Amino acid sequence: MAMPVLEDAPKRLPQRRGMYVLPSLFTAGNIAAGYYALTESIRGVGGDPRAFDHAALAIGFAVMFDGLDGRVARMTNTSSDFGKEFDSLADVITFGVAPSLLAYLWGVHAVLPSAYPVVDDRLHGLGIVICFLFLICGACRLARFNISVNPQPRNPGRPGRKYFVGMPIPAGAGVIAAVVHFEQGSPIHDLWLSAVWLALLAFTGFLMVSSWRFWSGKEMNLAEKQPVRGVLLLVVALALVIVFSRYALIIIAMVYLLSGVLARLAYSWGRRNASN
Repeated sequence: MAMPVLEDAPKRLPQRRGMYVLPSLFTAGNIAAGYYALTESIRGVGGDPRAFDHAALAIGFAVMFDGLDGRVARMTNTSSDFGKEFDSLADVITFGVAPSLLAYLWGVHAVLPSAYPVVDDRLHGLGIVICFLFLICGACRLARFNISVNPQPRNPGRPGRKYFVGMPIPAGAGVIAAVVHFEQGSPIHDLWLSAVWLALLAFTGFLMVSSWRFWSGKEMNLAEKQPVRGVLLLVVALALVIVFSRYALIIIAMVYLLSGVLARLAYSWGRRNASN
């Protein structure tokens, strides 16, 4: 008895290949924002503080693109080795090179001459070194993330939750962008404020290469059947950022930075009490 001939199933390979391009488009947007931030930072040296503010906002938009490309890749099951490498290179440019240049031109280069020329020269030299170290720390953070398999922080958190080991480089760049945007791009002219700025940069770089835990947010799954709480929190956060961008962004950036510090201190305090 002859078996019925089944019609060939529609080929989905071309559509599948097209889907792999989707996450890379967000990564390309990440690079575009970083390039724009670089050009605006250079333009800000000419005396227009709005250019520095535009650079900071571009880095903020890049953080959003960086979060979307990974989520889109996981939701559409289109993760690839190319996408991972492309994303890492984009992060070095947008969250390493762009914020380090912005940090120097906004917080060091614009400092007015003081009565101590030697101190001025030392500050500029120190500024170049610390901004470069921020870039190196960010690149090292990315390299460690790429080769790590199920990394564990030195201060473990709740069982079953996933944490970042060290502050992610987009969050580190977000600290710089949030401060610049809070000041509406108006650069630092005071010598001592510039020194405080460099201390913040150095500490942020240290947090990126540390082994302290930071919240990853991976437990928020918008692909589940009833993601009501996640969507509601996201909408509220976006509304606050849009309406009160200066205050909302700097609060988010600083709270996230301090969360890693407080988690480390709480863990050390708990271990000390347990040993006593």
